[in-house]
Amino acid sequence: MKQNIYLIFICTVAMFGGLMFGFDIAIISGANTSLQSYFNLDELELGWGTGSLVLGAMIGALGFGALTDRFGRKRILIYVALLFALSCLGSALSQTFVAFVLSRILGGLSVGAASVLSPMYVAEVAPRKIRGTLVSIYQLTIVIGILISYLINYGLYGVENDWRWMFATGVVPSVIFFLGLFAIPESPRWLYLKGHKEKSRTIIARISGAADADLEIEEIAKTLESQKNTTKLRELLSPSTRRAAFVGFLLAGLVQLDGMNAVVNYAPKIFQGVGFETQNALLNTSFIGFINFLFTFVAIAIIDRVGRKTLYLVGSLGMCIALLSLATTYFLHVEGVLTMVFVLAFVAFFAACIGPVFWTLVAEIFPNRIRGKAVALASSIQWSVYFLVALLFPRFLELVGGGFAFLFFAVMTLLQFIVVRHYLPETRGKSLEEIEMHWNEASTIGQEH
Repeated sequence: MKQNIYLIFICTVAMFGGLMFGFDIAIISGANTSLQSYFNLDELELGWGTGSLVLGAMIGALGFGALTDRFGRKRILIYVALLFALSCLGSALSQTFVAFVLSRILGGLSVGAASVLSPMYVAEVAPRKIRGTLVSIYQLTIVIGILISYLINYGLYGVENDWRWMFATGVVPSVIFFLGLFAIPESPRWLYLKGHKEKSRTIIARISGAADADLEIEEIAKTLESQKNTTKLRELLSPSTRRAAFVGFLLAGLVQLDGMNAVVNYAPKIFQGVGFETQNALLNTSFIGFINFLFTFVAIAIIDRVGRKTLYLVGSLGMCIALLSLATTYFLHVEGVLTMVFVLAFVAFFAACIGPVFWTLVAEIFPNRIRGKAVALASSIQWSVYFLVALLFPRFLELVGGGFAFLFFAVMTLLQFIVVRHYLPETRGKSLEEIEMHWNEASTIGQEH
């Protein structure tokens, strides 16, 4: 019982990074109208105001991911929490658009770092039997952050300088995150890699019990014995890792081309474009937040029973059908309520099948010795694609209309289905070391052929 309480506590603290992640990427959706008016922005400038956070996230994911292999997961997360608070405060107090963008880039550094470190930390401390569930709960915290930001946006709409108050509210969870990090241990796998074997075993024993601790330590040691002590990125091209890299990096790009974050960032704008007034558009956006929240529980409940690959296949196909239906409503000019219905169906499939599974896979498919850098690079790839989506979607929507925009996303979800069907192995119920052995075996078979 004490072990369960301890594990829940440390994972909850680490997952505050996910809450801040969700808050920061979604809070601007309700502020867009006020920001566009206050700073007199055109569509491309609005995209830059939104995409600036993602630009920072690209740098944060790659830079902080590399630092965590050197300095540890916990220490870097503490600095990330501080950056969250400073960026929220800076965005709220900005007097010029340049100052606002700089604050958002600073926030992006913390978002990108959290996207790497929080799920990685949870994956490295969680027992194998519930690792998928716990890492998928990280996705739930992102969803909670998104929902909170939508509710704040709706509640503050019409208040003088409402956009400033929207961003300022992010300081509170940032401070809670910062203080909580001082009460959790360092990742036991990182400690073992750095030679602190007894300390690593003590932490694993406190989490999983002495018997499981001995087994996990033995597996960690086994995977490291035959490996050189190097973590250069060129190792991703070695036969034992390039298949994992191919799958991980391709999925990282496709998860941003499925349209989910275009909806998260610009839902009020999408709804305004089909006839909803601003306040009603914000209310409808809150419904998206609730659906996203509710269906994430589906993933949490079944990810360790159904498996990662099955969920990804079902989710990709469901999203594709919802996006094709959504595009059809635009082509036939029957937008309005139907637009809302198909958007909610799209969000439901993503929340139940894709969002939690993606972060679980990214945290577990790479070998121990390069996990920090590989996860950082995968996260940086998805942030790079996200930046293009955030920057260009308002202009793209303006130029081609909703029909062709959502048709493009439908094609990307179909491509995602094909990649998962043919290249992704099932990782359910396997230790991180067993997953690594799978890639080694696959590379050996490939070389023989």
